[in-house]
Amino acid sequence: MLIELNKEIMQSLTKTESEIIKFINDNEERMSELSIVDIAFDTYSSPATVSRAIRKCGVNGFNELRYRITSKNNDDEIHNMGEIINKSFVEARQVVDRISITNVLNIINCLANSKRIYVLARGLTEYVGEEFTLKLQLLGCNAIFIDDPNIMQIKTKSLRSDEVVFIFSLNGETSELIESAKNTNLCGAKVITCCCSENSPLLEHSHYNLIGFKHNHVSIKKFEVSSRVSLFMMSRIIIDYMAANIELEK
Repeated sequence: MLIELNKEIMQSLTKTESEIIKFINDNEERMSELSIVDIAFDTYSSPATVSRAIRKCGVNGFNELRYRITSKNNDDEIHNMGEIINKSFVEARQVVDRISITNVLNIINCLANSKRIYVLARGLTEYVGEEFTLKLQLLGCNAIFIDDPNIMQIKTKSLRSDEVVFIFSLNGETSELIESAKNTNLCGAKVITCCCSENSPLLEHSHYNLIGFKHNHVSIKKFEVSSRVSLFMMSRIIIDYMAANIELEK
């Protein structure tokens, strides 16, 4: 039996939820091939109901259930896919657990009161910075993205106190980003940092920061291409909250 049931759990389940758990246990061999949408379709329910039923049984969501299945599957392809999917789940969950709501609100308030926002990033993290900048612009913010190391170091030497420098960095160790943060402080402007290292030198020069989670898994080891899921998630949280507030003000 994939999901163990006891009297207490059974009493907590609704009729639909009981049918969902029965379906899962009766189709254990097929579960590695099914998504939460497939299960909802076959049980005439919804993905939210499937997720709720699973959690009531002490399983921390559908991904954990799928990982249990794939981890003991004899098919190497299915097993490996389960491991890969779980890495993304772990990374996303760690980000949510680590983020301080107070820090997020302080950052949003700082952005809202700034005259201009300079978004800095280097390497593959530039994709995060570019998307974040575009969304800030769509929300009506005066935002500029800079990825050139020389330009960012020169520009941050002549900032106004009502301007903000927002830095995205995976490890927080890029020398030109650190130098730009130092320059910004000397100008009296504020620095906001999103990175995935609690030991980043950038944090010493930041007024506000969000620290995500960097999984030790590297997809393309030859080039040390690490996931930017954490950075994308943190940028999304900020943008989504700002957008929600704008809608409320209309």
